[in-house]
Amino acid sequence: MTTRHSGGERDNPVCEVNIEQLLARWRERSSSVVFVQHDSRNPESPLFPGSAGHAFKDALTGAPDLLVSKSVNSSFYGTPDLHAWLQHRGITQIAICGITTNHCCETTARMAGNLGYDVTFVIDATHTFGRAAPDGTVFTAQQLSAVTAANLHGEFATVQTTAEVLAKTPDSASL
Repeated sequence: MTTRHSGGERDNPVCEVNIEQLLARWRERSSSVVFVQHDSRNPESPLFPGSAGHAFKDALTGAPDLLVSKSVNSSFYGTPDLHAWLQHRGITQIAICGITTNHCCETTARMAGNLGYDVTFVIDATHTFGRAAPDGTVFTAQQLSAVTAANLHGEFATVQTTAEVLAKTPDSASL
């Protein structure tokens, strides 16, 4: 599957399948599930409320325990207050998946790490798009994903695959 967005091709065509597997496992274990929806303020954005790109993908089945709406990259700057919700429930471990790897997912992982959460970043349950740098250098989606993994692992999060997460049995929240 090749999807273009932001001027580049999408990576990881199995992202949604991996998210479905993770959601099934977390719900089976009665773990808390949080959905975060980006509400762009730009009417031209595919993520503007009411546009076709704003709707959740089919992989996100079932009702979440919490739905956070945000208009910036970090899920911790949304409504309702994710950090307060997690603290109130005593949740200290979170797993992050979704889109896009190097924007909302990476920013949320960095914030979560800074706030003291034990973060698992499920790299193959995220996807991104290729982008060009200001000087015109083009980075593929795969390159950007690899850089995100390098940026996060061991400092803000533990980067794992879906198979690695499914092999464990933590009781954690999902973003």
